[in-house]
Amino acid sequence: MKYLRYALLAIVLLLCVTVALANHDPVTLALWPDTVTAFVGFGYTITLPLFLIVGGAAGLGLLFGLVWEWLRERGQRVEGKKAVRELEKARSDQVVPSAAGAAKTNPQRDQVLAILDEPTQ
Repeated sequence: MKYLRYALLAIVLLLCVTVALANHDPVTLALWPDTVTAFVGFGYTITLPLFLIVGGAAGLGLLFGLVWEWLRERGQRVEGKKAVRELEKARSDQVVPSAAGAAKTNPQRDQVLAILDEPTQ
């Protein structure tokens, strides 16, 4: 199964490299259209290869999606931690029966143990 996963990752990597090599032409990105740049008086442009722009956009989308899901599931994590704390508290509050308590609940067993604990003469 591990080799199947590595083979799939190799195929995906090969596809990404092929797309990158096919789309290496430079593309100019502008902060806003030329009319807005003329009205505001400044603008920002950058020229990068197309595969960097597409890869960067996909990476940012994945990052934003992961952060969004992490924030959305915060309530479930808090409830889970609260439930674990309550369970640990309930387990620690349980009373472990002592020898005196066991004598009251099961006197026959204690009599046998008492006979066994007596020193031999």
